[in-house]
Amino acid sequence: EVQLVESGGGLVQPGGSLRLSCATSGFTFDDYAMAWVRQAPGKGLDWVSTISWTAGNTYYAESMKGRFTISRDNAENTLYLQMNSLKSDDTAVYYCTRVNYYTHDYWGQGAQVTVSS
Repeated sequence: EVQLVESGGGLVQPGGSLRLSCATSGFTFDDYAMAWVRQAPGKGLDWVSTISWTAGNTYYAESMKGRFTISRDNAENTLYLQMNSLKSDDTAVYYCTRVNYYTHDYWGQGAQVTVSS
């Protein structure tokens, strides 16, 4: 059974940092690209970032470039998202996803990130 479990969310002040983790199991982690997708309150899903299976290539939505860093530890089957210089607009539920032929075929349960003073 494929499982994706996010952790590391919480409340942070504007300008602060958080690091999300996504522990995975049930599949060969380094066979797949992985991604983060978020959903702000009352809004649709927004793609945040994708990392290739070797971690050799990373991609970011324009508003996250320079602030967010995606990474992965293939030995630990874990995906990460380091978020710096957080803004109130970054408040959302952040989902870890598995990428399979350009589709997000498995999703975690989500981690709430709230940026507020």
